[in-house]
Amino acid sequence: QVRLVESGGGLAQPGGSLRLSCAASGSIFQIYAMAWYRQALGKQRELVAGITAGGSTNYANSVKGRFTISRDNAKNTVYLQMNSLKPEDTAVYYCNVQGSTWSPPWGQGTQVIVSS
Repeated sequence: QVRLVESGGGLAQPGGSLRLSCAASGSIFQIYAMAWYRQALGKQRELVAGITAGGSTNYANSVKGRFTISRDNAKNTVYLQMNSLKPEDTAVYYCNVQGSTWSPPWGQGTQVIVSS
């Protein structure tokens, strides 16, 4: 069974940066588009950024120009570089596949808190 393990979250000040990582136990990256999602307290989970197997990216309007998604298929890892963080970026961040009828179980996520 594929497992997804997110890491890299923490506390950041407004305007600061964090880099999230998501490691998958299994070679799913080579064929699936991957994405980062987030869920703020009391809100639904939303798509943040996605990246196809070929490296094409897509972003939510709220993070365009601030966040960058990337992947390393050799390491079965997808990254999310988050710059110019805002308090509204506070959420639990998850990774999973994008645009597929199949998806592995959600991981535990990684908490991001943006506060001064």
